[in-house]
Amino acid sequence: MPDIRPRILVVDDDADLLELLTIRLTAAGYRTDVAHSAEAALNYLDVTRPQLIISDMKMSGMDGMALFEQVHRALPALPVIILTAHGTIPDAVAAVQRGVFGYLAKPFDSKTLLTHVSQALRCVPGNGGAGEDGPAWSDTIVTRSAVMEDLLTKARLVADGDASVLIYGESGVGKELLAHAIHEASKRRHHPFVAINCAAIPEQLLESELFGHVKGAFTGAVRDHKGLLQLAEKGTLFLDEIGDMPLLLQVKLLRVLQERQVRPVGATHTIPVDVRIISATHRDLKSEIVNGSFREDLYYRLDVVALTIPALSQRREDIPLLANHFLATFSRKYEKSINGFSPEAMEMMVSASWPGNVRQLMNVVEQCVALSTAPLVSPVLMYDAIHKEEEQLVSFEDARRGFERDYLVRVLKITDGNVTQAARLAKRNRTEFYKLLQRYQLDASVFKSPRV
Repeated sequence: MPDIRPRILVVDDDADLLELLTIRLTAAGYRTDVAHSAEAALNYLDVTRPQLIISDMKMSGMDGMALFEQVHRALPALPVIILTAHGTIPDAVAAVQRGVFGYLAKPFDSKTLLTHVSQALRCVPGNGGAGEDGPAWSDTIVTRSAVMEDLLTKARLVADGDASVLIYGESGVGKELLAHAIHEASKRRHHPFVAINCAAIPEQLLESELFGHVKGAFTGAVRDHKGLLQLAEKGTLFLDEIGDMPLLLQVKLLRVLQERQVRPVGATHTIPVDVRIISATHRDLKSEIVNGSFREDLYYRLDVVALTIPALSQRREDIPLLANHFLATFSRKYEKSINGFSPEAMEMMVSASWPGNVRQLMNVVEQCVALSTAPLVSPVLMYDAIHKEEEQLVSFEDARRGFERDYLVRVLKITDGNVTQAARLAKRNRTEFYKLLQRYQLDASVFKSPRV
C-alpha cells in the first residue's frame, strides 16, 4: 500500500532545529524530509512535491523569503510556513502579506507547530490526511515527473468545484485519463463519467449522440433516444477533440451550457440537465477562433480552467517508469515471464522522440512483449517496434547554452541518480560531470529512487 501521509519539507541550516522538527512532525504522523539550505530545498523540488514547506527565515546563502518567492512563482498552491526569531517578526508579517501561509516565532511549542501545520494542510486537497478520496483518484496516471505532479495538484484543486475544464495536449498524452481522474476526485464521482470523441463521429450522428432524439425525428428514428448529456446526468461529460466539433453543434452546446437544458433532435420541449463539462483538444483554439472554425463565446464557456499535459518527450524521466508499468501489464495479458528491458532497449526508449506520446509507448511495449521469447526485451525488438532510427537525447553542448541545470536534472532522474550512467548518457567523463553537479548544487543521492 502506498504511504498516503502528508509529506512536509523542513528547511533550516541549524541541524539541531531540523532534528527537533523532524521528531515532532514524525511523531504526529507526518512524513518529513529535510534540506540544510534553500538551494538544497530547490534541488529536492526537482524530484518530488511535498504538501507543505516549513523554512527558517534567516539562513546562510539564500534566505527563507527568497526561497518562498521562487517556490511561489512555480508552485503557487504549495503552502509555506516561515520560522522566525523575535527580531524578524516584522519581516515575517510582510511575508504573509506576500503569500506565505503563516509564520512561527521561535521558540514555539509542539501544539502551536502542529496547529499551524494542520491548518496549512487543510488548504491542500487530496493530501491523504484530510481528504476522503486519498490517492486513488489519480492511480491510473503513472508518473515521477515534477511537472506532472504540479499538474495533478492543479487538477485536484479544480476537481472540488464545478468549473468547466479544458485540457490541452498532443494526441496520446492521456487527456481522457486526466479528465476521468478529475471526475473521480469530484463530488460527482458516484455518478456517470461519459466520454465521446467529437472528431470520430459524423456530424449527423454526433448531434443525436450528444443531444438525443425523439421517435420520428428522422428516417430510422424508431424510438426515443437519450443523448449523452442526459446519460451523464449529475456526472461528467468528457468531450474529446472539442476543436473538431462542427459550428452548428457548437451553437447548440453553448445553449446547453447557458441554459442547463437540452433539446433532443425533433423535440418540442427542453429537458433540464445537471452535467459538468470537461473538454480536450490538441488544437490551438485561439487560432481556430481567428480562422472562424470555433466560436469565441463557447471557448470562454469551456476554458474556465485550462490544464496542459506535457508531451512525453518533455518528461523523459517518466519513460522507464511507464515502460515497466506497461511491461508488467502486458506480461500478465500474454502470460509471459519477462523481467525487464535490456540496457540498450531502455536507452532506445529514453532517446526516442515519441510523437505518439504515452499511447505510442504503450503500443511499442505491447508489441515487444507479444513477440519476445526471452526474459529481457532485446534492442532488436525495440528498434523494430519503434519503427524509426534511434534518436539520441540532445548533446550536452547544445543543452548547456540555456538549459544546463534542467538537462542535469533530467539525466539524473532517468538514471535514478547513478552518476556513472548519467555521465555516460551526457557523454562526459565522471570527474567533469561531478563538477557540473557541484556548479548547480545538485545532490545525486536525492534522485536515487522514486519517492512513495
